[in-house]
Amino acid sequence: MELLIKAKDIRLEYTGRDVLDIDELELYAYDRIGLVGGNGAGKSTLLKVLLGEIAPPSSKVSRLGQFAYIPQLEEAVLQEVNDHALMGRLGVDRLEVQTMSDGEETRLKIAQALSEQVHGIFADEPTCHLDREGTDFLIGQLKYFPGALLIISHDRYFLDEVVDKIWELKDGKITEYWGGYSDYLRQKEEERQQQAVQYAQFIAERNRLERSVEEKRKQALKVDQKAKGAAKKNSSESGGRLAHQKSTGSKQKKLYNAAKNMEHRIAALGDVQAPETIRTIRFRQSQALTLHNPYPIIGTDITKRFGEQLLFDNASFQIPLRAKVALTGGNGAGKTTLFQMILNREPGISISPKAEIGYFAQNSYKYNRNQGVMEFVQEECDYQVSEIRSVLASMGFSQSDVRKKLSVLSGGEFIKLQLAKLLLGRYNILLMDEPSNFLDLPSLEALETLMKNYAGTIFFISHDKRLVENVADIVYDFREGKIVEV
Repeated sequence: MELLIKAKDIRLEYTGRDVLDIDELELYAYDRIGLVGGNGAGKSTLLKVLLGEIAPPSSKVSRLGQFAYIPQLEEAVLQEVNDHALMGRLGVDRLEVQTMSDGEETRLKIAQALSEQVHGIFADEPTCHLDREGTDFLIGQLKYFPGALLIISHDRYFLDEVVDKIWELKDGKITEYWGGYSDYLRQKEEERQQQAVQYAQFIAERNRLERSVEEKRKQALKVDQKAKGAAKKNSSESGGRLAHQKSTGSKQKKLYNAAKNMEHRIAALGDVQAPETIRTIRFRQSQALTLHNPYPIIGTDITKRFGEQLLFDNASFQIPLRAKVALTGGNGAGKTTLFQMILNREPGISISPKAEIGYFAQNSYKYNRNQGVMEFVQEECDYQVSEIRSVLASMGFSQSDVRKKLSVLSGGEFIKLQLAKLLLGRYNILLMDEPSNFLDLPSLEALETLMKNYAGTIFFISHDKRLVENVADIVYDFREGKIVEV
């Protein structure tokens, strides 16, 4: 067992909150670990501490090997890669960084890391801008990588294929689970069910003891009242009165002692936490938004070119009413272009006259930074405040978050807010372009549930295999200029 990293006393605080509070952490050459946790939990920070890019004063980190780092896109410093065969397999055929797409930049970062001779690879969302082909290629490369892996990812399929251990970072602490992400979910559900049983037993025992305390005190009170009555009746018989007082006092004392003992037992039970509530929302649509056309969006023999590049060649598709339809295909195939054609109602695309289309496109939303979170979501929304709060809570917004201004939200938080606003808006058709990008795993799973329960029609682009498998009724794939139902 070759030890590559040994870290102790990793303590890091931010705005009064413990981001990291880890006593000890070890990484071995055989480790293949997925690092998971909510947005802002400190996952990226932990990677940087282990790599030495951040050095908390109390921490001791011993690095006994060399490591490559695949950062998130905005952190990347792109350099030339000498392994041109690897670059070719990754689909990167040029080094003009200014003209690269996000997918091409991501592929180049991966090529840089894989071309280095290192003992381990650290990666922060490496599949975020990769299409399915690129993700599958990366999976193949990492499966045969002989060193250690420590990977932050929201791609559940990728984690299941690549890692055999999960580190969950929550409240600054690491909890270790063996297996891939699906194994981790099963273990978490078993923990939740076990916690629910323990909590039910705790509540039942506490209630029983509290009833017993109340009963003993009532009994003691009755004995006391009876003693006072007997004292008045027997006040002239001093010997009898004294004997009765002794007997009564002893009985009262036993009852009060029994009540106190039970109170001590209640205190000894401690405080068992209730399991996290699984929140649900019942989506509905007003009569004014009801569609009757069985296929509210139809594309017939559409052709689209960009200069010399032919995207679609007499392609056709149809979106059934209330269906959840996924659109897949390689980077640059034309998926987002097709959405723009639908929004612009271009020739060849037929849309129901009563269609009200909501569109999610990352980094393109105009908003007033001084607006509050609740005010922002309530625009064009027919749901009650309690229902809005339920959706926001399922997406990871706390009660204090709901009172924030938009200007203080992180990028990930604002993406989640856009998605919540879209799902709660006055629409009957949603177009969603890569809705899972940049979401933490709990938020992604909540989004999946919300999409499945949504009352209207959803047409969404995604490279997330699990999201497509779990949500889509129909899958269309771009293949050689055609839109093919899979």
